[in-house]
Amino acid sequence: MKKQIYLSAFALLALAACKEKAENTEEPVAETTMETPQPENEWITLFDGSNLDSWHAYNGEAPTQWKIEGENLVFTPAENQQGSQNLVTNETFESFELSLDWKISEGGNSGIMWAVQENDSLSEPYLTGPEIQILDDERHPDAKAGTTHRSGALYDMIAAPEGVVKPAGEWNSYVITIDYENNKGVVVLNDTEVVSFPVSGPEWDAMVAESKFADWPLFGKSQSGHIALQDHGNVVTFRDIKIKKL
Repeated sequence: MKKQIYLSAFALLALAACKEKAENTEEPVAETTMETPQPENEWITLFDGSNLDSWHAYNGEAPTQWKIEGENLVFTPAENQQGSQNLVTNETFESFELSLDWKISEGGNSGIMWAVQENDSLSEPYLTGPEIQILDDERHPDAKAGTTHRSGALYDMIAAPEGVVKPAGEWNSYVITIDYENNKGVVVLNDTEVVSFPVSGPEWDAMVAESKFADWPLFGKSQSGHIALQDHGNVVTFRDIKIKKL
């Protein structure tokens, strides 16, 4: 009986030793590396001074009157120009935050439009896309046509205050937010919020009805479209254009 007990105890000790050896000789488990998730709402570069790969001429192909000078995007109207050559993004956007710098020539006029539709039957982006005005407020006659035509304004609908925009030839900055989910548009000019407005619904419809666009059947009807930089026949310069989808 004692012999059997000794044998059983020996067997248990041997089994424990084998188990310990096996555990010690197992290959270490490789550490798993997880990719860091990309943060949402990242900025997308539309122009960084190197190329125009994100843009094309409205209803056209390669732009001819928009050139890169240094790291800036410059529109210079052609001599004896027939029609206009607006620049639009290749991609369409719905809700977004757009950031860019701009400067206008003396007496110049331009603008930035959103929700622009392209169609051979549409000659200009402003037939569909609302505009945030770019203007030489001091010299251009449009500034005398009313406060809704000044730089920073939602053109012909919501006025911008005086004294925020810098003079022609100097750099200004825009951050334009269009948020259809929360029904809000905001324009920040040179770090100052100058305009806010609804972007859809009865309030938007009422603003359009009281503007020059009241009888334009396609104006402001879409909540998605191209971003446009306007050819208004004057030299205008842009830089550091980026957008964030909301």
